[in-house]
Amino acid sequence: MSNVSIRIGAIGCGRIAQHYSKILASGAVSGWEMVGVCDPIQERAADLAGHFKTRSFTDHEEMLRQCRPELVLVLSPSGLHYTHTRIALTHGMHVLTEKPVAMLPSEASELHRLAREMKLMCAVAFQNRFNPAIQCVRRALETGRFGNVVTGTVRLRWCRKQSYYEDGWHGTWAQDGGVINQQALHHVDILNWLLGPVDSVCAATGNRVNRLEAEDTLIAAVRFKSGALGTIEATTGASEDLEASLSVVGSKGLAVIGGIALNKVETWRFAEPQPEDVDVPVKFSQDVPNGFGWSHGPLLQQVLDTIAQGSVDPPVSAEDAMRTTELVHALYRSEEERGWVSLATKPISERLGRIQHKQ
Repeated sequence: MSNVSIRIGAIGCGRIAQHYSKILASGAVSGWEMVGVCDPIQERAADLAGHFKTRSFTDHEEMLRQCRPELVLVLSPSGLHYTHTRIALTHGMHVLTEKPVAMLPSEASELHRLAREMKLMCAVAFQNRFNPAIQCVRRALETGRFGNVVTGTVRLRWCRKQSYYEDGWHGTWAQDGGVINQQALHHVDILNWLLGPVDSVCAATGNRVNRLEAEDTLIAAVRFKSGALGTIEATTGASEDLEASLSVVGSKGLAVIGGIALNKVETWRFAEPQPEDVDVPVKFSQDVPNGFGWSHGPLLQQVLDTIAQGSVDPPVSAEDAMRTTELVHALYRSEEERGWVSLATKPISERLGRIQHKQ
């Protein structure tokens, strides 16, 4: 960790910003100073500013001009991530944006190109890649312990009440999408990161509990370029947040990562066991309070340390995150066409992010 304090500004003071404030207040992250926060709802901005004893704004351009943060946290509604990230980059500031990096793959590509041209960091918060349990699976895959991967599965069984979708943007095609581009996006990213690239998908969606433009439930079959097969099951129609899990089946091993945030090693079995395997479930599992988990801390620390060292290499780049956005569009396009869709054709949903965003 560096002794340098990086000046941070935040655009968006809603639900995810509250989680960031808890992570920062916990002492898990060092080397930062909050110099300003912004939200169009003045009371919300003032509340978060009071927590950090800093300045509040309702205009993000004004906050960027007056406070001159080195790193901007983009914590606004999903459909505004592209706009706010682009504005921060053009102001010459590094960015860590919440997922999704953008609603369209072309927007993500533009942000990656702009960051490279400006010699700035454009990082994306796919924090579950930092979960100890997920890191453990990653290492086992890289060392070939699974043998030939046969199947990979992710399941998200969470609860969102109708009130969640009545804030003007959640669940809308222009600003958000449904469960697969909001809650389950992290888990789709993990599946793609660990076992991808994906060759093709076949998806179906439904609205089983909530009223929203997009879906509250999605299932899909996945074919990976490796030849492995996979499934995705995601819903916000459960009675409570029950499960966010990943399973990997290989010819030589099986791993199941469960909990409510991909946080617990529930099964760890290999045909060629190693002495340390017996300690894996305890050593790499975490107790977490909610679906956000704890990994925003190590993600943010790496971003801050990298900037302090004079580098702009992000833990997860906009280009990397774009691959997950492409997969989401393929899933939606499959449902729209009622059949299998190849990712090689660069399919784009007819609905997701297709309406012009408001700044």
